Amino acid sequence: MQEKTASFSIKNWADDDRPREKLVQKGSYVLSDAELIAILIGSGNREESAVELSKRILASVNHNLNEVGKLSVNQLMRFKGIGEAKAVTIAAALEIGRRRRVEAVDKITKITSSHDVYELLYPLIGDLQHEEFWIVYLNNSNKVIHKAQLSKGGITGTLVDVRLVLKQALELGAVGIILAHNHPSGAMIPSLADKQITDKLKLASEALDIKILDHLILAQQDYFSFADKGIL
Repeated sequence: MQEKTASFSIKNWADDDRPREKLVQKGSYVLSDAELIAILIGSGNREESAVELSKRILASVNHNLNEVGKLSVNQLMRFKGIGEAKAVTIAAALEIGRRRRVEAVDKITKITSSHDVYELLYPLIGDLQHEEFWIVYLNNSNKVIHKAQLSKGGITGTLVDVRLVLKQALELGAVGIILAHNHPSGAMIPSLADKQITDKLKLASEALDIKILDHLILAQQDYFSFADKGIL
């Protein structure tokens, strides 16, 4: 439904087309992303309804909610009809969603596949605008003993201290290690530096009878697994 004038505000729609009423009657899961955002902002502007405005915000980030979550308050306020209060509401709601997912990953205690690692770490580093390198330490049953950020760098890369990785592995009694870092650029192909650090850690860990089980690159709700691709 196209909303071009103020007379076509959401309050004049049929109940089935009004986001708030639809949520109450049918449940939140039936609402589109635009309808959910429309509930947050409450109203649009003189030319478009809250739903149409929400659709425009989503279209600006290729209809990706994770990308909406990366928009700053100032970036959101560039849309006509979005003032500071509405921008803050959107940012807060999406941050709650992110934190909810972070809490959910605590349930992952055993790694059985690369996807488990992705589910464990994506909420922590998947949406970052800078690169971070994380280590997941496992016992001999592939249960997660500990996960930790090893380093944090700019968007072009990060430094990895092999000694620190192995020192913590010995202190934790870990027998397996999974490496992971994000690519803010969205690139899924490992760089030469990614391959070199993987090889360096693998060689060093073998001397201590510790296995490098995988290295994941996380980007844009997808990942690349060295183990899955048979290049570890």
